[in-house]
Amino acid sequence: MFDLINEILQTLRHNKLRTALTGFAVAWGIFMLIVLLGMGNGVTNAFKEQAMDPGSQTINVWGGRTSKPYHGYREGRRITLKGADMENIADEHSGFVNSVTSTMWGNSGAISAGTKSISESYCGVYPQQLQTASIDLVAGRLINDRDMAAKAKVVILPQTYAKQLFPPDGNALGKRVGISGLSWKVVGIYDAPWNRNIYIPFTTAKMIHGNTDDLSDMSIMLKNLETEKDGEEAEKSIRATLAGRHDFNPEDESAVWTWNQFSQGLKGLHAINILNASIWILGLLTLLSGIVGISNIMFVSVKERTHEIGIRRAIGAKPRSILTQVIAESVAITTLFGYIGIVTGILTTQLLNYLFQDAEIIKNASVSLNIAVEVTIVLIIAGAMAGLFPALKALKVKPVEALRDE
Repeated sequence: MFDLINEILQTLRHNKLRTALTGFAVAWGIFMLIVLLGMGNGVTNAFKEQAMDPGSQTINVWGGRTSKPYHGYREGRRITLKGADMENIADEHSGFVNSVTSTMWGNSGAISAGTKSISESYCGVYPQQLQTASIDLVAGRLINDRDMAAKAKVVILPQTYAKQLFPPDGNALGKRVGISGLSWKVVGIYDAPWNRNIYIPFTTAKMIHGNTDDLSDMSIMLKNLETEKDGEEAEKSIRATLAGRHDFNPEDESAVWTWNQFSQGLKGLHAINILNASIWILGLLTLLSGIVGISNIMFVSVKERTHEIGIRRAIGAKPRSILTQVIAESVAITTLFGYIGIVTGILTTQLLNYLFQDAEIIKNASVSLNIAVEVTIVLIIAGAMAGLFPALKALKVKPVEALRDE
């Protein structure tokens, strides 16, 4: 064992520059593989977090215009969603529909508090929508069922607007603001990136709009679905129900517009899996250049040690021992520089994870123990392959010719 280690060290010392350059290629290939896998995991984790969010388990529906004649109606007829559609879908598809909600937007206008005012529109929502929305409640509470039943004039403000209306600290909780000529009580303040909506109860917004039954959209929260096909079948069933209520061709995709977040999320996960597989392929191709270099080093090493191998064969060394030595040297060199790439790759991944800790598209970019083990196995196999052909060449050395050449 110690003789084998000495042989490996001698090979490294004898070809310092060549070994260093080739080792760098191996280390670089593994480094890139680890970093790419780490960032790939970060993207995967972020996407899974969004896909598993209850707000993503939905199908959104908007009214459109028919593009096909149907039952005596001409094409181009406008389809307007109704409040009764929500109840009908919830009743008919209770097996996979958890809840049906809608939003109602007000016209843009002044929202005031004393001498301060901002120009913004309000958004009437259901309690379930805020419970599944990606918002952080800073103070107070969200809209609840009692607000809906009472058509209460309560409002949820984003923290940015709370600070503008009630400077400097934005202490708006329990205070009054003016919206559409009415006085509203601030019951909650939230913080969310890219979201500055002003939320009021849907029933209150409906009252302001003259108790209209028209809806601009529907958000259907799903349950008991697992596969992409399940999501597509659910969407097809919902479209068929609306087609029956509004008398349009179920195959007419322009009549109602849908966004199936559930199925789209699963498609995204499939794409992420393909991305991870592509990262492995890219990393292995990068590693290949280093493996070729290791193989060249071992060929040179075998050639320079032809006389030594001839003597060992002459005194009875078994071919298997020579084969083992050459392959072991190759595996050792590959693994040594490979682990340098692993360590530097993990450190770099941790640094990138720290730098992107607030990014929405990357979450916990890291390399698991399983991946480290898999990379180690790849290194051992790659090293063995790099040393195989030089080892086979060493077995072809004939003792008589080797001694005569010397």
